[in-house]
Amino acid sequence: MKKIIIAIAAVLGLGSVASCGDMLETESSRQLFEPDLNQKTDSIFYAFGIMEAMQQLADQYVFQGEMRGELVKTTDYTDKNLRALADFTATTTNKYDSAYLYYRVINNCNYYIAHRDTTLRTGSENVTIREYAAVKAFRAWAYLQLARTYGKVPFFTEPLTKISQIDNNTFPELDLQGIVRELAPDLKKYSGMSVPNYGYGTVGYTNWGQGKVIYTQLCFIPVDVILGDLYLEVQNYSEAINHYITYLTHAAKDGYVSSSYMAEVPGRKYRSAPSDFMVSLIGGEWSSIFDVNSTQDIVSYIPMAVNRLRGATTGILEAFGYDYYSARTSTNCPKLDVVQVQPSDEYQQLSDSADYYYFSSTDALQGYRKVKSTKLGDMRYASIATAGTGEDSAKVWVSKYVSGNIILYRTTTVWLHLAEAFNRAGYPDAAFAILKDGISQNLITYAYYITDETKTALQTTYPLLSPANSVLFLGNEALGIHAHGAGITCDRTSNSYYPGLSPYTMNSVVGSKLLEIGRKFGVTVGATKQDTINAVEDLICDEYALEFAFEGTRYFDLMRLARHKNHAGLYGSNFGSLWLGKKLASRRSDAATFFMNENNWYLPFK
Repeated sequence: MKKIIIAIAAVLGLGSVASCGDMLETESSRQLFEPDLNQKTDSIFYAFGIMEAMQQLADQYVFQGEMRGELVKTTDYTDKNLRALADFTATTTNKYDSAYLYYRVINNCNYYIAHRDTTLRTGSENVTIREYAAVKAFRAWAYLQLARTYGKVPFFTEPLTKISQIDNNTFPELDLQGIVRELAPDLKKYSGMSVPNYGYGTVGYTNWGQGKVIYTQLCFIPVDVILGDLYLEVQNYSEAINHYITYLTHAAKDGYVSSSYMAEVPGRKYRSAPSDFMVSLIGGEWSSIFDVNSTQDIVSYIPMAVNRLRGATTGILEAFGYDYYSARTSTNCPKLDVVQVQPSDEYQQLSDSADYYYFSSTDALQGYRKVKSTKLGDMRYASIATAGTGEDSAKVWVSKYVSGNIILYRTTTVWLHLAEAFNRAGYPDAAFAILKDGISQNLITYAYYITDETKTALQTTYPLLSPANSVLFLGNEALGIHAHGAGITCDRTSNSYYPGLSPYTMNSVVGSKLLEIGRKFGVTVGATKQDTINAVEDLICDEYALEFAFEGTRYFDLMRLARHKNHAGLYGSNFGSLWLGKKLASRRSDAATFFMNENNWYLPFK
């Protein structure tokens, strides 16, 4: 009998503790251990064991999501496995194609769920239920990734502890719709529940001497966030909105929903700012989100060990050109001479072509500065990418991973997913508000582009700004997501709101996108609400690129949006597939036809 013990505590600095093993890989008909889960505290080690299983799949998750998108490109030094992902030729022998890694998480979750005593209390408090819900969220996340990656996958919720369960199984194969049907109703029982928090601690030092802190509450995925994502994937937009709102309103009460960041102000590349340029930064610097011990904007992450002696490490930093694991050499994460993955031409063009909005130092309107636009580009790219010079002029280093953490969800993720759901639910103005101004009471009081229908919905059907919740989103801290890299996109200065202040307006921005869609796809774009929804969705797609590039989400975002477009039927029932092929035209010479077959969207299952 082979019993694999997962060493779960190394990365968290808790000493040597064993968790339930990897039960999908056995050499006997039965495991020889039956761990006890009926005490108040013992299950923490099993929860950490699931986190360790998450560490094992971290690199695969990121590379599957980024290498198949259009925001990165390979170099002469790119690993053959990454190259095969990028050109959609990966086979079951690919290093980064392993369904087993996701099933490892699932089976550990199944074991915990089957054995955990959920009735334990300290006084009136149930001391197990938040952890129990969090483990179910882990399982749902893993099944979501499987379905995104492979299409249809074997589904089971019983813990596999016997070879006979594996060899003689009758597990159904479910797609995204089936997985949501199976998991979402049960998860909804735990809606509104916060994640466990076991505290934090320093777990060692990086190779440049920075102590690394792990915050345990960030190692879990909130139930309402994963529920929102499940429903968003299957076009149940109303349910998705409700769960994102549940998460945001509960988090707002704890002060965790601000997305008020701005990227470094221009000085980027060869471009210089206009002579009347001035800007007032609001909130924190966007790039600080990715600092070693930052908790800003982070909802959930997978923390990796600072060295191989302390636990699971990652190869993502090396691929992007950083040396995270050698001896200490400097005060910053040192660069490598070899860079395997770089920003693509498409990403750089998207960033370079963006307007930047700034306060004019010479033009004032009734006591406040006029906001003007100029072609400076989006500053988020400049914040996290460093271009080489001289002999290294063809190289670009991306620093999003110098923390050694793989971020799964940020608060910004939830806001933009909510925008996507609002848009498809028929509220494109609410979606645009998340890009422009942020959700706040200002939308009800001042925003000229918000319809009465949407104002009513935001106060009743989707009560982000209901009388009870509006105090959570007063507007003083609100900032539209596009401002993270594009300057003053909102219509306020200091704490005052001025309708029409910024040239970043729904009419102008959506109008430009409508023209672009007609030109790129050769379709007749009308003036209907459905045309607007499709255009706003493409604006959100661009925002996903500018905000989340290189974080492991791009290809999955493109697939989901393509399914939305196919489902909507505007411009034809296969417009989403055509759209996806256009997005990924640089990946294959036959992209226009290749992506028309949805079977080609997925990796081979092994």
